[in-house]
Amino acid sequence: MTETVRIGFTGDVMLGRLVNERQEHRSSDAVWGSMRDHLAALDGLFINLECCLSTRGRQWTLTHHPFHFRADPDWAVPALQDVGVTWATLANNHVLDFGEDALEDTFSTLESAEIPYAGAGRTEDLAWEPSHVSVAGLDVGLVAFTDNTPEFAADTDSPGTAYVEIDPDDEACLERVGTALERARAGDPDLLVASVHWGPNMREYPPRSFRRFAHWVVEQGVDIFHGHSAHVFQGVELYDDSLILYDTGDFVDDYAVDPVLRNDRSFLFEVEVTSSGRVRSLRMIPTEIADCAVYSAFPTVASWCRDQMRTRSSQFETQFEVEDEALVVRVDS
Repeated sequence: MTETVRIGFTGDVMLGRLVNERQEHRSSDAVWGSMRDHLAALDGLFINLECCLSTRGRQWTLTHHPFHFRADPDWAVPALQDVGVTWATLANNHVLDFGEDALEDTFSTLESAEIPYAGAGRTEDLAWEPSHVSVAGLDVGLVAFTDNTPEFAADTDSPGTAYVEIDPDDEACLERVGTALERARAGDPDLLVASVHWGPNMREYPPRSFRRFAHWVVEQGVDIFHGHSAHVFQGVELYDDSLILYDTGDFVDDYAVDPVLRNDRSFLFEVEVTSSGRVRSLRMIPTEIADCAVYSAFPTVASWCRDQMRTRSSQFETQFEVEDEALVVRVDS
């Protein structure tokens, strides 16, 4: 095993709609823009896959659901493999955009490509099943769940997401999540990750209840809390020597850009971990989406990202250093 392991975490990777159309006319790796080589050089890469991988199915119409995302597996799988995606969470509000047929295609496509996933499954039990992956000899346990779109929740007989209404004061919520974390810990992983698609869109700060919930999750033994869903990045917190990434924003998509919140800007969140699973540091590399691909941010944009991250993390008293264009948090010195 190497002395240290570098694991990248991203926010939403949405490969459908205009991204899918662009990819019909360019190479599969084009979606990674100037970030391609950096992503491929990581020891592990964990993403939120914010779409289904299928060309089948009909748009979800059972409840109000205005946006529908799916990508053609013929290019999407090679793109994921090109940068070595190690694991994907499917616990989000778009995996059932085109119904159960497209969701089944997503499962079978990832399985055939040998890309592990969690957070959705063919039944409720499978949706809540933890993943275990090996990253440069490091055993990583992962649990994924969401509080978005209860209509997408898996049940005993139907596929869907690992859904829970997140409330740190609700015993049913704590029991549901606690049981999943206990099952993951039973595998004795070197590193335990919780990946959570939570909360409303376009919010720069997590509500107080989310902070309490994230703290509780860390107290259950989680080393890295990987949040996403808001479409804008939120602050990071060092809590009991564990990392809380409240929201990692958007990484690849075709979304309309808010001129103030700038949901096209975020980071690649790169965590350095020792061979024994101890988190050493977090390195945040500023990124920007352009033409349905992700790029390393230009200096002026990188400066904006760093300033916003400092502001959004100030309530957590997080201490940052700057190395090149990246923000760095030292955990284990």
